[in-house]
Amino acid sequence: MEVTFIGSGDAFGSGGRLQPCIMVKNGEHCFTFDFGLSALIGLKQQQLSPNAVDTIILSHLHGDHCGGIPFLLMDAMLGAKREAPLRILGPEGTEHHLSKMHEILFPGSSVMTPKFSVDYIELSPGDSIRQGDLTITAIEAMHTLETKPLATRVESNGKSIVYTGDGACTEELVNLTAGADLLIAESYFFDKPVKWHLNYPDISLLKAKKTVLTHMSDNMLRQKDNIPELCAYDGMKIKI
Repeated sequence: MEVTFIGSGDAFGSGGRLQPCIMVKNGEHCFTFDFGLSALIGLKQQQLSPNAVDTIILSHLHGDHCGGIPFLLMDAMLGAKREAPLRILGPEGTEHHLSKMHEILFPGSSVMTPKFSVDYIELSPGDSIRQGDLTITAIEAMHTLETKPLATRVESNGKSIVYTGDGACTEELVNLTAGADLLIAESYFFDKPVKWHLNYPDISLLKAKKTVLTHMSDNMLRQKDNIPELCAYDGMKIKI
């Protein structure tokens, strides 16, 4: 698997970073964890085709994690001339939430019908589903309740990636990370707990073979050169 951090930032542009979007190429398939408002810009900055993405896995329904999807769909219909199906996996209510968001951002767009299929698959905590050669397991994250937050583990061809999304440390999250080849972990604040988020003091509790920190506030970014963990930046690539 090749992992590219299209956006490694938080909701507020800390450090001038784009909002969350992590692309994973797995053989002929390509999926992303989250698709923030700036994700389409990030893909084009990296000279990556949005049409290459066949699956999007959403951690929760805050705009910095899902708000780029209406822009992706509009570009797919009007600019990129997408033909291939798109799968969007997310928590309960994803399809309804994104449909409302699309019409708010692009009034009148609800009458448009894409020439490609858009398949919504809604996940509940405890689900483990198969999509092609991916096995996706979801657990409940401890974040804003209304966003239906999830942390996910994706396994394929003997490799595994855990993505925390946003959410405080829980025993279930610790267990989800056990033995993972790569953990992509929120690390929002360095030196104090921030409610509903994973913060740097929590990182040592997680159990993956390799950890990359992302979704960092300015407070955390000031410490990135003083800690042993790898810290993501926009455009960073790693292989597992």
